[in-house]
Amino acid sequence: MATMAGAKSGPAYSERFYAAASFAGFDGSPNSNNIGSRFSNDVAFILYALYQQATIGPCNVPQPSSWSHVEQSKWKSWQQLGNMVPTEAMRLFVKILEEEEPGWYSRASNSVSEPVVDVQMNHNSNVEPTIESRNSFTETKTVSAESGRLEETKDKDVVSEGLGSIVVYDKWILPPISGRRPKARYQHGAAVVQDKMYIYGGNHNGRYLGDLHVLDLRSWTWSKVDAKSVDLSSPVNMVPCAGHSLIPWENKLLSIAGHTKDPSETIQVKAFDLQSDTWSMLNTHGNAPVSRGGQSVTLVGNTLVIFGGQDAKRTVLNDLHILNLETMSWDKIDAVGVPPLPRADHAAVVHAERYLLIFGGSSHATCFNDLHVFDLQAMEWSRPTQQGEIPTPRAGHAGVTVGENWFIVGGGDNKSGASETVVLNMSTLAWSVVASVEERVPLASEGLSLVVGSFDGEDILIAFGGYNGYYNNEVNVLKPSHKSTLQSKMMETPVPDSVSAIHNATNPTRDLESEFEVGHEGKIREIVMDNIDTGHQKLEGDETTERIIATLKAEKEELEVSLNKEKSQSLQLKQELVESKTQNTDLHKELQSIRGQLAAEQSRCFKLEVDIAELRQKLLSMETLRKELELLQRQKAASEQAALNAKQGQGSGRVWGWLAGSPPENADYI
Repeated sequence: MATMAGAKSGPAYSERFYAAASFAGFDGSPNSNNIGSRFSNDVAFILYALYQQATIGPCNVPQPSSWSHVEQSKWKSWQQLGNMVPTEAMRLFVKILEEEEPGWYSRASNSVSEPVVDVQMNHNSNVEPTIESRNSFTETKTVSAESGRLEETKDKDVVSEGLGSIVVYDKWILPPISGRRPKARYQHGAAVVQDKMYIYGGNHNGRYLGDLHVLDLRSWTWSKVDAKSVDLSSPVNMVPCAGHSLIPWENKLLSIAGHTKDPSETIQVKAFDLQSDTWSMLNTHGNAPVSRGGQSVTLVGNTLVIFGGQDAKRTVLNDLHILNLETMSWDKIDAVGVPPLPRADHAAVVHAERYLLIFGGSSHATCFNDLHVFDLQAMEWSRPTQQGEIPTPRAGHAGVTVGENWFIVGGGDNKSGASETVVLNMSTLAWSVVASVEERVPLASEGLSLVVGSFDGEDILIAFGGYNGYYNNEVNVLKPSHKSTLQSKMMETPVPDSVSAIHNATNPTRDLESEFEVGHEGKIREIVMDNIDTGHQKLEGDETTERIIATLKAEKEELEVSLNKEKSQSLQLKQELVESKTQNTDLHKELQSIRGQLAAEQSRCFKLEVDIAELRQKLLSMETLRKELELLQRQKAASEQAALNAKQGQGSGRVWGWLAGSPPENADYI
């Protein structure tokens, strides 16, 4: 997923691609009948698309009209690559094949005219065989500067003058290294603990590494750590990995996540005890994230913040998780705002123990140079405006902080390697370039590591390894100057709105004027010290003093102008804040009024409901009375009818009796 095809193009790399295509069966060879059985469907479609892109170019054929799922998937995979350059497609094809078939190169017959070359530039270095996926590598071929090949990559900004050259600021140098150097690699983990730089794992020629080496930063001597496992039945130290993160914590080194030959379902956390030289697997709790590599892991207090990466199914992620190192429990962050696009091989750092900064990275075919900020208190994403010389899109780069400055080294895009060492002032979000090298040197590599060490009481940047067509095990050192960091601080004034938004998140009414005055005094002191140091080295006498005074006056005038602008902006912000408070008060009163009206309406509605219930009860009672009345009326009618019938019966009986000669009982009536 990382980059720099342009830095790796050439006949040798093309031959490697065609050898890989032949091995995978994409050139009509007998292996072509086994593609479906050797790779999963997703991998087969990706390899097919990359092969088409490398040999034919972008997909210009119409979508297949057939209903075949295979043909539709092949066309869609190719079409999604867009305008990816052929050299990048070749690189990705070889990289994916190396991850799926780590031993393909050694098994392929007559595939490449020459073996992979490791670049060695440090003095007095030796190469040792390394255990990779339980297979031993033979002696690595090295190329000296006199051979001609390496001489072409040597850059005027990378000098080799011994430890004495570290006094030079803002220039990458090659210190004299002794001891048995580690095998060349990239995507490894690196960390500094007590003047020692530890290197663990990585990737070489598609094989994952599981060795641990240490470079003594006082003697500049390499040595291999004979690591052991706490549980002898489960030797975790022998599990090779790449794309992981190495974090120093207490007296341990924590290895988090990473790609392995047999990936687990969730992220694994291993710990190396620096006192006993033993590895152990740490048990975690909670909802652990899916396993991945190429993620960023940032230590914030006693927690680790994990962002992004690529899982075992090659899905690029943009989720955010936290691991509490005290309780070893996982938590997934449900953030607000617009998160960064899914990516891997990016860089991340924390500023002021609150703001997580994410820069660069790549998806399957796109590299980024965007900057995102995550507020760890508000749990909110934002994308502030970058200032200064914004770096080009890149992935596979490495970054470290010195004070409030974030240094970025290496990486690249789909065309070339990133040759500039850049620095971001995290207070102003202003970029500037510190140093530059040629594209073919190891510093313009993907997957290199970068740590901060100390030399003669000053901070130094230490880069190791990387891959730019060749696997490297070179150590480069740069001492950032006081002047270069000051330049980053003073590039952009006034402070951009995006930065003000970040720093005012907790207290929007902070006194910008007092803060700027404190910064003003500090910057003047820095200018004085920097110019005095330079004057002692180059100039003497009154001329030096006059130049210093003139410089101070010019800087003072610029700062006063900036201060006035800050005061004006601060006053405007205060006025806007007062207006906002007034508007908020009016809205609050209106809200209270509406709430009172709503309460009155609710009370009225309640009374109406009570009345309706009473009326319904009365209506039910009236219905009952109506039915009883109808029943009584029917009973009355029946009684009257019965009485009438009885009366008529008595009258007809007397008539018939008279006719029959029976006198009526009451003769006097007649």
